[in-house]
Amino acid sequence: IKKAIEPRLGAGAKVESVSKTPYAGLYEVQVDGDVIYTDAKAQYLFIGRVVDSQTYRDFTKEKIQAINKVKFSDLPLDLAIKTVKGNGKRAIAVFEDPNCGYCKRFQKTLLDVDNVTVYTFQYNILAQDSIEKSRNIWCSSNPGKAWSDWMLNGKEASAAPASCNAPHEQVLALGQKMKITGTPTIIFADGSRIPGAIDAKGLEQKLATLK
Repeated sequence: IKKAIEPRLGAGAKVESVSKTPYAGLYEVQVDGDVIYTDAKAQYLFIGRVVDSQTYRDFTKEKIQAINKVKFSDLPLDLAIKTVKGNGKRAIAVFEDPNCGYCKRFQKTLLDVDNVTVYTFQYNILAQDSIEKSRNIWCSSNPGKAWSDWMLNGKEASAAPASCNAPHEQVLALGQKMKITGTPTIIFADGSRIPGAIDAKGLEQKLATLK
């Protein structure tokens, strides 16, 4: 199946694994962090979600989440802006772009969440000036405050000195390796992730499920 399908998926596509599923005689094909399905002869491709019709359990979503899990302790947190609220015992990492409207909404949500440490990776993928805005924030005397001032109040950080380098390239490479395609993307201590903004209630519920 791998030999038959890989050439049909386009340049650079790599089949990571093929396994037989317990439903409908389908074979699950993992490709670049995603999941598609095929038949035993690799004649047809099924692109979409497999859901149990009785329980509405989404098998595809579960599998994609599992294969895209990251080890939180392996994240290069020195490349992130660290913000501690309250006792800071709970931790999340967030990939955000300074020009992202949903990220600004999420920053407002965090005002209502206490006892958390937030590691913000400036993932500049939306506009060319995202890189410059992020650099000015990173190079300020208090990056956490500068980030908050910009995201919540639209107050731009002062121009960074020419000698200061922000970790734009490293964070970009990290996000691409983790297959992060949008902002915000929230990473939790158990390695799971939520793409997109979430409200305070949803965030608290998710944090409550973690050890």
